[in-house]
Amino acid sequence: MPTLNQLVLCKRPKKSRSLRLKSLQKNPQKKGVCVKVFITSPKKPNSANRKVARVRLSNKLFVTCAIPGEGHSLQKFSTVLVRGARVRDLPGVKYKAIRGVFDLSPVKDRKRSRSIYGASRPKK
Repeated sequence: MPTLNQLVLCKRPKKSRSLRLKSLQKNPQKKGVCVKVFITSPKKPNSANRKVARVRLSNKLFVTCAIPGEGHSLQKFSTVLVRGARVRDLPGVKYKAIRGVFDLSPVKDRKRSRSIYGASRPKK
């Protein structure tokens, strides 16, 4: 344990925090172009077909991002906006595409939690 004099002369070093999402480079979102759109199956207790896209971000880095919601309009060379959000049952998927921005269409016929899926307010 250091003495008081030692702490006055040489302060304790600050612990550096590691970035969880290095590809976003401290930005909330990044624009990217789809390289490949495909389907993967989740980890053990779950079973489904999850829609996933391999995206080349504007900083030349490649990430795998999930496409949330039912149905999508993505194909190769589509432009998407990517945010950081881990998909727990897909290993290696730490990003999600934002619906209703650029080429990724919003989810149709959605009444609740519309903001996540870019759905417009239903008419009365």
